[in-house]
Amino acid sequence: MSAILPKVLLTNSMQAEQQARLAAHAEVIVAPRADADTLRALVADADVLVVRAKLPDDIFDYQTRLKGVVRHGVGLDMIPMEQATARKIPVANMPGSNTASVVEYCINAMFHLQRNMSALALRDPVADWAVNRPRADGMRELNGQTLGIVGVGTIGGALAKVAAAMGMKVLGLSRRPASLPEGVAFADKQTLFAQADIIVLACPLTAETRKLADAPTLALMKSGAILINVSRGPVVDTAALMAALEEGRIGGAALDVHDAQPIPAGLYPAGLERLLLTPHVAGITESSMTNMSRGTADEVLRLLQGQRFANLVNPEVYE
Repeated sequence: MSAILPKVLLTNSMQAEQQARLAAHAEVIVAPRADADTLRALVADADVLVVRAKLPDDIFDYQTRLKGVVRHGVGLDMIPMEQATARKIPVANMPGSNTASVVEYCINAMFHLQRNMSALALRDPVADWAVNRPRADGMRELNGQTLGIVGVGTIGGALAKVAAAMGMKVLGLSRRPASLPEGVAFADKQTLFAQADIIVLACPLTAETRKLADAPTLALMKSGAILINVSRGPVVDTAALMAALEEGRIGGAALDVHDAQPIPAGLYPAGLERLLLTPHVAGITESSMTNMSRGTADEVLRLLQGQRFANLVNPEVYE
């Protein structure tokens, strides 16, 4: 009689090689859809849940033997953490797995909005020369500009180092000013938004950061300043930001995260040239996905072997 394998439920598939690693030790179930009803039904007999989609707030009411949850990524807002902890369900994530990817996205967005190479590229080397060359006159180099980072954690700290190496002055807004890395000057919200030429939102979504970039705060920004959001959509008051862009009160914005995902029709006005929208991909590259999938598989197997997560985020479940 064959042994009954533990069941690992994936809200979405992961890298094939790492998914195969799990399949050698467990029955791996990939949810056919990531809607609330499907996940509620499938979690009932799951031993481990791997998360790449938003879980319903009551998901843990439907589990019967869940040993742990692994976030295939970093942000924990997809998981109802209070309920997990209350039910003594340990949760792990993948800190640092996509740091380089997000930092590079931010630098890319800065160049796109400040020195857009595609606007200079000569599709027709003869005909485009006279049209494209004058466009460079209005473009800005990053050297000498002030970067304001809201949320100077792993990603914000890594971005600060790159920015400083490029000759930028860096301001940081953090709940723990004493923990700011060398070269980052603490600034309160009003000072940061008023003085920065480029503002990057890299903070988690909490009650305190929800709509942190609201209309009064956006009104503090310089007329040519740009805003980059790689945190979560609701950190920005989207209507207020669109109004600032439409009225030309700020220089531009790059948004990788949004109030609703996928983006619904009508969320953003059409035709805003200084608005860069991407589909929540700042942390996604081939290498970052490898890091996340490998780390996720490691944590799942660790749990199935009776060990604690290496990247446990709610240690109080063991108290």
